[in-house]
Amino acid sequence: MKYIKIITLPGLCLIGSFLSAFCNQPNPAKSGFAVIELFTSEGCSSCPPADELVAKVQKEYQNEPVYILSFHVDYWNRLGWKDVYSNADYSKRQEAYAKSLHIPSVYTPQIVVNGSKEFVGSQDGVLRNAIKAALHNTGSAQISLSNIINSGTKITIHYHTVGTSKYSEVILALVQKSAQTNVKAGENKGHILSHVQIVRQMQRFAVGNKDGTTQLMLPKGVSSQNIEVIALVQDNACGQITGATKQPLPIAS
Repeated sequence: MKYIKIITLPGLCLIGSFLSAFCNQPNPAKSGFAVIELFTSEGCSSCPPADELVAKVQKEYQNEPVYILSFHVDYWNRLGWKDVYSNADYSKRQEAYAKSLHIPSVYTPQIVVNGSKEFVGSQDGVLRNAIKAALHNTGSAQISLSNIINSGTKITIHYHTVGTSKYSEVILALVQKSAQTNVKAGENKGHILSHVQIVRQMQRFAVGNKDGTTQLMLPKGVSSQNIEVIALVQDNACGQITGATKQPLPIAS
C-alpha cells in the first residue's frame, strides 16, 4: 500500500510518496554524454527558475552531447491551472526514479542526470558539476537513429543499439524545442512562461533484437522544425541511462 501526501516547503513544490528499491549496476566508460531530465509544471511557482536554467544550459552546450528532456508532470493540475504539456506517464516516470534513487518523495522542480543523480532543478552549480562528471564518465551502450521519415502527421524512425543488456530498454521521445504559455490561473497566474525541450510523446521498447522501427505522431499545431527526436537506452534494473543520441526531423515528404 502506498501513502501519498502533499508537503509545502519554501521554494519547493513537493509531493511525498514512500518508495524503496535496490540497484547497484556498473556504468563502464565509453563516449561521454549527459541526459538531463527536468520534471516541472506550469502549476508550480518554484519551477520557472529551473526552466530558465535548462534553457541557458541548452544554449551553452548546444555543440556537445548534452540531451535535455523536460517532463511536465500532472499532479499540480489540481491547483487551478492545467498544464497543457502535462502527462500522467511523466509523473509515473518520476515516481520510478524516486524508487530507483531511494528518495522518499517526488517534487518539482527536479532534475535527474543520466538516471543516476537527482537534485533540485534550479541548482545551477550542482547541474553544471553533474554535466561535467557525466561527460567524463558514461554508459556502456550506443544507440543510433536512421531512416527517419516525416509524413507531416507522423514520424517513422528506425533505431539500432549496441552494447545493451537483458535489462535494457529503448526510449524514443518527440521533443518540442521551445514554447511559451500565458498562464491564467494557479500559482503562476499572470506570468508568461518559456519552456525548452518539452517531451510531447514518448515510447518505450524492450531491446529484443537490438533494433526496430516505430512511428510517433507529431503534436498538432507544432512545426516539425521545432521538433527533434531524442533516443535513450536505459537499464531497467537501476534506471541508469547507458546510451543517448538525437536527430532533427527531416522536411515533411
